[in-house]
Amino acid sequence: MNLPNDLLYSKEHEWVKVKGNTALIGITDFAQSELGDIVYVELPEVGATILKGEPFGSVESVKTVSELYAPINGKVISVNEALGDSPEEINDSPYEDGWMIEVEIADESELKNLLSAEQYQESIEE
Repeated sequence: MNLPNDLLYSKEHEWVKVKGNTALIGITDFAQSELGDIVYVELPEVGATILKGEPFGSVESVKTVSELYAPINGKVISVNEALGDSPEEINDSPYEDGWMIEVEIADESELKNLLSAEQYQESIEE
């Protein structure tokens, strides 16, 4: 399983890549492998506010529909529109082409509540 060390992780299986005062968010390699082939993604509109711990969208796989939970508070400034036509990018490249949304970080102190790659690895082994 691929867990890049330069990302932060939530217990709900989202990853966060901090770039200044913005963050890219997607689901982890572990999450996409558990879901199976992803066939549809529902994401918020640009300008929407996401709230930590609240659903911001969903992914549908051949097995199930799963909510996406916001790992931090923020305002959506970009959505990966390519996933509308190619949701399988989440399976193929969860940390690169499969990113879901970019948000303006509302409170950078929330980042310290997220997990390192090592801590996330431990949480999924429990």
